[in-house]
Amino acid sequence: MSPTLIAAFAILLYLASTVAVWLRLFRVNGPWVPPRAAAIWLGFGGLALHTWLVYQGIFSHPGLNLGFFNALALTSWTVVTLLLFSSLSKPVENLGLFLLPMAALTLYLDARYPSASFMPQAAGWNLKIHVLLSMLAYSLLTLASVQAILLAIQDGHLRSRHPGGFIRALPPLQTMESLLFEMIAAGFALLTLALASGYTFLEDMFAQHLVHKTVLSTLAWVVFGALLVGRHRYGWRGRTAIIWTLAGFVMLILAYFGSKAVLELILQRPPGG
Repeated sequence: MSPTLIAAFAILLYLASTVAVWLRLFRVNGPWVPPRAAAIWLGFGGLALHTWLVYQGIFSHPGLNLGFFNALALTSWTVVTLLLFSSLSKPVENLGLFLLPMAALTLYLDARYPSASFMPQAAGWNLKIHVLLSMLAYSLLTLASVQAILLAIQDGHLRSRHPGGFIRALPPLQTMESLLFEMIAAGFALLTLALASGYTFLEDMFAQHLVHKTVLSTLAWVVFGALLVGRHRYGWRGRTAIIWTLAGFVMLILAYFGSKAVLELILQRPPGG
């Protein structure tokens, strides 16, 4: 079976899972609502195919192919993996309403516009650890940003005294907020390790092709760190937490994918690190 056909099946499974999540959120009192497990296991079906595609596109070559769209597909794979396995024990599957279509889109783009940017086969274990930690940090903080968006919608409905609709299908506001800060704390720890490994292992984190990534990633680290301190010392929550979370997330996206898009898609040259 061709990779394009496998990508199509993965996209269909992700979209079917999205529809199941949508029905559970927006048709709470409908004649038939799919069970929670259906949404989760449809997602796992898409993830299994996504895993094969990521392996074939990135890891089945001499050296890692981390071209722009391959990197997007790998990031979305990590995000969906964290989401689905977390949903087995926590009520976070509703984040799939946003994240699963995004994963489907990355698979389409990767199949439609194949790209190549190889990390040398001889790249040291230290660089691979740095890349892995960075990917995990970005992915976990992506989950946190989508959680913040859902929290903002839920908070807005409750403030306007319209708690109906899909809001009734979400966990209580306090639970949603606790999940948000758990994700941020774990993502912040991984981002700390990613930055520390970069400063320790890479020869020059402020080389011309890395300076924007380094500065923006460090600023994002400051934002998320300040948010956690504010939460602990001053009880920050609600809209304050949402704004700070989204601000840090935007910096991270610009740090990695912004610079990567400029280098590979506009300047037509692979990044040097």
